[in-house]
Amino acid sequence: MHGAASSAAEVIFGLSPLLVSLGVFVLTYAVIVTEKINRAIVALLGAGLMIMSGVLNQSEAFAGIDLNTIGLLTGMMVIVAITSKSGVFQYVAVVAAKAVRADPWGLLVMLAGVTAVFSALLDNVTSVLLIVPVALFITEALRLNPYPYLFTIIFASNIGGTATLIGDPPNIMIGSAARLGFNDFLLNLAPLALVVFALTLIPFYLVWGRKLHAAPEDRDQVMAFDEREAITDVRLLKQSLTVIALVLLGFVLSHQVGQEPATIAMFGAALLLLLRAFGKAGEEQTHEVHRSFAEVEWVTIFFFVGLFVVVAGVEKSGALKILAEWMIALTGGDLGATAMVVLWVSAVASALVDNIPFVATMIPVIQNMASTFGPEQINALWWSLALGACLGGNGSLVGASANLVVASFAERAGQPIRFLPFMLMAFPLMLASIAVSSLYLWLRYL
Repeated sequence: MHGAASSAAEVIFGLSPLLVSLGVFVLTYAVIVTEKINRAIVALLGAGLMIMSGVLNQSEAFAGIDLNTIGLLTGMMVIVAITSKSGVFQYVAVVAAKAVRADPWGLLVMLAGVTAVFSALLDNVTSVLLIVPVALFITEALRLNPYPYLFTIIFASNIGGTATLIGDPPNIMIGSAARLGFNDFLLNLAPLALVVFALTLIPFYLVWGRKLHAAPEDRDQVMAFDEREAITDVRLLKQSLTVIALVLLGFVLSHQVGQEPATIAMFGAALLLLLRAFGKAGEEQTHEVHRSFAEVEWVTIFFFVGLFVVVAGVEKSGALKILAEWMIALTGGDLGATAMVVLWVSAVASALVDNIPFVATMIPVIQNMASTFGPEQINALWWSLALGACLGGNGSLVGASANLVVASFAERAGQPIRFLPFMLMAFPLMLASIAVSSLYLWLRYL
């Protein structure tokens, strides 16, 4: 790999790598926002420009791709694709709908609650992969617009993911860097996550709750469903649930067994593919594997690959470092002011760039502040970074991995979530959650 200095000299026409990388970054985002060209194409072109212009070389670009996220997504998508053939998602949908007597608002709260809990216990990407097919099935049965439900699932996944060490990738990174364990996150962030979750439901009720109506005959029809009839393949159901249980156990024990989530998800996918192929002729096995792989949301996967490279270019050129240094200069070394700046800048930045590379840049910055504030007080900054990065992910469609996974499901179901309309509602709600977080941080730590 070339060092920053040598590759800086190789940037096209001798231009500043900082300006070139920011130019490519802004252009990529501008075209994504217009939605005139598929976002995967735009991100891959942006990635290509970062390399072709000399900001990154190919090995640096590949190093910038977070393969743990890519592997986790791909593995879980294969597992969900195979599992869905058993009918278990329809089963869960019917049980959930009947629990709230097929009431549209009750259903929205139910799906939000389940998503938030799953996101805290597994991780937010896995959770939306499991919940979105359920939401789409049930909104179709009740002839409801799925948009409010998908929007709510995005918010619930990021709020739930904030609560624990394993809920959101930034928390895993912060936990390992600051030596904070599962219980630290649970005690410090889960109480706030609960409050933010409850408060977020209020605007959802005002915007959608009173308008959500299902025809009595559609509700009666859903109430008349026999959930047991939804299960079409009992053998596959047992296999899938066994593999999902093992994968989830692997996630919970990932630190003890020393394995990354991507390895666990990919191994689970391979195991389920093996069980599915067992006892079938060679040609039938090939068809089975083709079918499973065809269901992976490849548009989302390649969008991530491109986006990671674009952000790696911005990071390498020093733009994120300049941002971090500016934050410290702004606060003049005051702990309370620094915590607030970390919180708000992290939130806005995480809404615009994927929060993983941003957190990776901020971790050494906060570690360097330990000499200024001391080891006890520095924890307030770690919680500020975690809250800003995780809750900030709600600010736009590209803010968190889970958001893009929901968007890709919605697109496939013919209910696309548009970038700007989503952001116009999501960004102010995200800022409101950060305002609540500011109050919490101030009262509890400062």
